Amino acid sequence: MTDWLRLIRDTPDFPRPGVLFKDIMPVLADAEAFAAAIDALAAPWRDARLDAVLAIESRGFLLGAPLAQTLGVGLVPLRKPGKLPGAVVEQRYALEYGEDRLQMQAGILPAGARVLLVDDVLATGGTLLAARTLAQRLGLDVVGGGVLLEIAALAGRARWGTDLPLRAACMV
Repeated sequence: MTDWLRLIRDTPDFPRPGVLFKDIMPVLADAEAFAAAIDALAAPWRDARLDAVLAIESRGFLLGAPLAQTLGVGLVPLRKPGKLPGAVVEQRYALEYGEDRLQMQAGILPAGARVLLVDDVLATGGTLLAARTLAQRLGLDVVGGGVLLEIAALAGRARWGTDLPLRAACMV
């Protein structure tokens, strides 16, 4: 177990009753813990020859930007509707507590670009799978997925499948 893991707080019944929210903000607030977490997230992808990190709104942004810089690649945000200018491509998905949509700007990356999907937590897997589907619809080469932590009991990894690597910096 890494030292930064002890800083993650559980917040019951947030954002809805029955959901146990994993709060990573204390990790981000501690410079050493944040750096260690980014190093752990980057480790499996250092030799992946990536073109960009696709960071999933919103906490994925907080990890995606320093991860992209660490890996020496670009950053492309996957956003909720109405946040991106110009033409966008959209993907609907189910959450453990509802439904949502992700969008990416059309043409921001060329077809065939090698991308890594990044989010903070893998819970039921809906968001990460939607990001993967969206990227593939745009002709991108999804190299894999990376998350800071995986909640094993929710079995989100099963939705990802086994054809692409999915790496969690830690599992809870």
